[in-house]
Amino acid sequence: MSVRTPLILALDVGTSSTRALLFDAAGVELPGVKAQETYALTVTSEGEVSVDADKLVAVVAKTIDQALQQAGSLASSLGAVATDTFWHSLVGVDTDGQAITPLITWEDTRPRQAAAELRRQLDEDAVHRRTGARLHASYWPAKLRWLATTQPDTFARAAQWLSFGEYLHCKLLGQSVCSLSMASGTGMLNIKKRAWDAPLMQAVGVRDEQLPRVGDLPDSIHGLAPEYAPRWPALRDVPWFPAIGDGAAANAGSGCVAAGHWALSIGTSSAIRAVVSPEQVEPPPALWLYLLDARRGLLGGALSEGGNILAWMGETLRLPPLKDAEPQVAALPPDGHGLTILPFISGERSPGWHAEAQAAITGLHAQTTPAEMLRAALESLAYQLAQVYEQLLTTLDMRETRPQLIGSGGALLNSPTIQHILADTLETPLYPLFEREASVRGAALLALEALGVIPDIASASTALGDPILPDPRRGQVYRSAMARQQELYTKLLGTEP
Repeated sequence: MSVRTPLILALDVGTSSTRALLFDAAGVELPGVKAQETYALTVTSEGEVSVDADKLVAVVAKTIDQALQQAGSLASSLGAVATDTFWHSLVGVDTDGQAITPLITWEDTRPRQAAAELRRQLDEDAVHRRTGARLHASYWPAKLRWLATTQPDTFARAAQWLSFGEYLHCKLLGQSVCSLSMASGTGMLNIKKRAWDAPLMQAVGVRDEQLPRVGDLPDSIHGLAPEYAPRWPALRDVPWFPAIGDGAAANAGSGCVAAGHWALSIGTSSAIRAVVSPEQVEPPPALWLYLLDARRGLLGGALSEGGNILAWMGETLRLPPLKDAEPQVAALPPDGHGLTILPFISGERSPGWHAEAQAAITGLHAQTTPAEMLRAALESLAYQLAQVYEQLLTTLDMRETRPQLIGSGGALLNSPTIQHILADTLETPLYPLFEREASVRGAALLALEALGVIPDIASASTALGDPILPDPRRGQVYRSAMARQQELYTKLLGTEP
């Protein structure tokens, strides 16, 4: 078999598993090389969602071991290593680079009170304009304020604050670069200046040298730390590109880097994202603005819920997995269950940013079935995503010329039912992505672009399925149900965060 080189080893660090795959010089996944390891997060009733950073490094290293073994002689054709990880994570390290806190994930809601304190202290609209991010528990400012308040000794010991991408590279390579993508996802980066935001640093009590060195995607690192150099000889001399946020990578991997192509993903969480010029867009309150790289911004909104609410229903309510109940769920009429769900099992991000929000279900009765609850959960996600979609259409003035909406993520691609619900609710065709690994493929494509192997990732071909077309009659039913959900939202949470 002829393989187009150089090859890219692409690492994907998700919130439940890590993977390592191999891609050729055109961004095509090579069969037979796919290592995956699962891991468990620490979750508590106080809102903690964290993981031991060193244990996660070990899990990633294990997938690299397996992928290189599977690659065999192909490993000699490796041209680079690319990495994508979940956005917004935070770990503190001491002067020796050792973790002194767990890795706090985006899903951790313990800093919600700290976020409220910062909103009282600062002009949140001004912060949002500078950084593209709200003052919310998922971002670094609230996390840092919370740590300074609840763990002052640990906070004082921290020599540096990193996201997992930088921590991983520090351990494997001995040094790291924080990509603009990862830096913008912290909520601490001044988007226009491409530098850490001075007023926020002062507000949360950190110095510039305590934050990671920021660079762009081509700012690669060569060489492995002594522990790993003999373990991975094929990777000793190849460039390792800075880790990027999984959402940015998903846009790149699903062909959504050009105007008129938006990415809708449902994995553990959910999001809709559009690539924009960061200098020409100001995000409305419901949305965020991050960076994909120095020249491409990412405007969108994310829910804290997606496949995780289905997993929660399975674990807590003992409902069957959607893959087993899909025929029964698909057979139910739209909004025929009488249920209204606010799906906020991990607080709310877009559109209202209530970190303190909790899930609510109304309309339950003795005849409610498991299939009805699963369908109601899927519909509730679609209603929340519809609000993000409407904000994007308005902000980017695309109501008349609708974008092509490309769907990705395991929870979305594995469920025809949610695909149809989304197309009907958003009143637009939804194109399922054939590429099952959008994020990790996107990381590989961006590495190929940085190497100069491909001139622009927008030119990479992307395989799409037949569009799921909206049904106007069902859409009308969903729009009425969405209004009912919004009424419950207003009663419980109000209209402002």
